[in-house]
Amino acid sequence: MFAYIKRFFTVNGMVGRQAVFGELPKTKALYYNLLKIAWPSILEAVLVGLVSFVDTIMVSDLGSSAISAVGLTNQPKYMIFAVFFALNISVNAIVSRRKGQEDREGANKTLAQALSLCFILAIVLCGVGIIIAGPFMSLAGANQDTLEYSTIYFRIVMIGMMFTALSGVINSAQRAIGKTKIAMTSNITANLVNISFNYLLIKGNFGFPALGVTGAAIATMIGNIVACFMSVMSVLKKDGYLLIRIKECFSFNLDIIKPIIKVGSGAGVEQIFIRIGFFIYATAVARLGTTAFATHQICMNIINLSFTFGDGLGVAASALIGQNLGRKRPDLSYLYGKAGQRVGFFISLSLMVLFIFGGEMLMQLFTDPKEADYTKILKDGVIILYIIAASAPAQISQVIFSGCLRGAGDTKYVAVSSLISIGIFRPLLTILFCYPFGLGVIGAWVSLLIDQYTRLALSATRFSSGKWSRIKL
Repeated sequence: MFAYIKRFFTVNGMVGRQAVFGELPKTKALYYNLLKIAWPSILEAVLVGLVSFVDTIMVSDLGSSAISAVGLTNQPKYMIFAVFFALNISVNAIVSRRKGQEDREGANKTLAQALSLCFILAIVLCGVGIIIAGPFMSLAGANQDTLEYSTIYFRIVMIGMMFTALSGVINSAQRAIGKTKIAMTSNITANLVNISFNYLLIKGNFGFPALGVTGAAIATMIGNIVACFMSVMSVLKKDGYLLIRIKECFSFNLDIIKPIIKVGSGAGVEQIFIRIGFFIYATAVARLGTTAFATHQICMNIINLSFTFGDGLGVAASALIGQNLGRKRPDLSYLYGKAGQRVGFFISLSLMVLFIFGGEMLMQLFTDPKEADYTKILKDGVIILYIIAASAPAQISQVIFSGCLRGAGDTKYVAVSSLISIGIFRPLLTILFCYPFGLGVIGAWVSLLIDQYTRLALSATRFSSGKWSRIKL
């Protein structure tokens, strides 16, 4: 047993039958190189996740209707942001490849063109979101006690998203070249600003007006503006690897844009499938009522903690994959992807213990014993956390493998797998389990568990095949 575990985590065990194109690093050096880039991304993702965690706790003081109102805006917000997420994936894949090819000029031109596209898309998409906020929230499942709050919150957040989109492109490029501390610093600072203004504006402390849900939205917007400012400043330094030249941001170069579109189109289709699937999923739960959706939203914030670890490791692994593909070392790319998954698997075991034995404590952070629905939320939430514990190994591993495939530019495969698992499989199972089977909100999480293992099987199989290493950018 010990020999098998040792082989599972060592270079010789991970490389398997993959072709080797040069000297391989020692196991210790492999993990050191990965974690050197990964730790700022992991810390950033975890702390941002914790801020969202704290954010929901602060809003929960306003009652389950407030939690539901804020939660209803998530999927519509992510549907619009899907375009920018696809652009970020494209930037990461191309800039990391240019870094490996030692093509600094190409990396900077890619960033400049991506920022131009991002600026235009942000004005158009966020503007549309502000205009149709009311109908959008109704479609998302808002009822009489959540429609007004969710509409106001969504409109304010859309303003902030214009700044988030721009900082996202810059941070993706910085992560691609291994400068993960820059994104970490800007996002952590922004989220500390968010929490501070939450404290001041939600309940009106230190003489500030008590704005409730509106105050939470304003706090988020201010944090987004701060993050954007810090990100822009990071690419204005003349001694930096990435440097924005204003003239290149206002002229389009088809040779630079084509690779962005090539990778981004697949990522965009993937995001469309994901967001439609998540939208149907969230809407199905919202139809169960305010209490059920509040329980669901609390648990979504908790499961995001496990997602953040996978996301941070996936960012680092995808950057190393892109750089080593640029150096024509697909064997090293494969090893870094596997090493990221191994670290993620170890973390998932720790999270399982937390969710199983600390479930009631976590739920109590979000609930008020004085609320009429306290007992119901607590009871269902603890059961859901057992399901989250069971899904943690699959969730973290599939997030890392999917991030690796995107980093190599294999976005079309990820799009197809997302269509199968998230766009079709999860929504159908959710509706089936929640309604005909009568499992309510618990049924939605059973479908999520099945979805996570389905995506793990699809992404792991593709990654092991090595087909992603032959994609040209």
